[in-house]
Amino acid sequence: MPTKEVLILAVTKMLGGVCIAGMTAEPDPVTGLRWVRPIREHSHVLLGDITTPDNTVLRPFDVAEMHLLRPLAIPPHTEDWITDFVRHRPRIVRRLEGERRSGFLGKYTDTAHCQVLEGQQRSLCLISPDWVKGCFRLDPYSGHFDARLAFGLEGRSYGGDYAKGGLSVTDLKWRALGRAWLPEEGGWTEFDADDLEARFGIRQIFMAVGLTRSFEGKFWPIVVGVHTLPDYQATVDYDNL
Repeated sequence: MPTKEVLILAVTKMLGGVCIAGMTAEPDPVTGLRWVRPIREHSHVLLGDITTPDNTVLRPFDVAEMHLLRPLAIPPHTEDWITDFVRHRPRIVRRLEGERRSGFLGKYTDTAHCQVLEGQQRSLCLISPDWVKGCFRLDPYSGHFDARLAFGLEGRSYGGDYAKGGLSVTDLKWRALGRAWLPEEGGWTEFDADDLEARFGIRQIFMAVGLTRSFEGKFWPIVVGVHTLPDYQATVDYDNL
């Protein structure tokens, strides 16, 4: 695959770096459009790799021109593409905003999400959950911040470790929202969809859900993108992800 335009749907915090994922314009018989996860061949993707020549960090709903070299489709991470981040820096060619953004989210929700959430045949999907609840936590002593979401979809509940409050959320913007919500001295807050509507005017939530790399021989679902209608505002502190 040569240089391609990728609609970014996930910009996340990962151990040792960051991760991005999105869709190309190529049709896919299951997901509508082709998911890709640009990766380095031998190391973690770093913040500088997803920063454009004009010093702009990629964000969800940027359409970025990227040089995808070759697939590294090792199940369940069948969407991985080794990418040249050095000689061909990502370049933002446009953004999806307003009605185009909402239209895209409504059109490309995954009709076979169980391939990710249950069968682990692939590792990325876009969903519109029936309900959500979650929490933000900031430990005042260690400074550790945690964002979690549980959700329901087609009669099934996805809560991860209930004691922790749901699946881990690695989306940089959603985590920034949580940090702004909590007091600087730390604490936690729990919320559901009604709380999000009352506080931020959010009426509908979409999620990009992914699978982690193997840990203890298993792949764990995590929320890699939180996209809402209307959009919420949050400022990411790239020095404190």
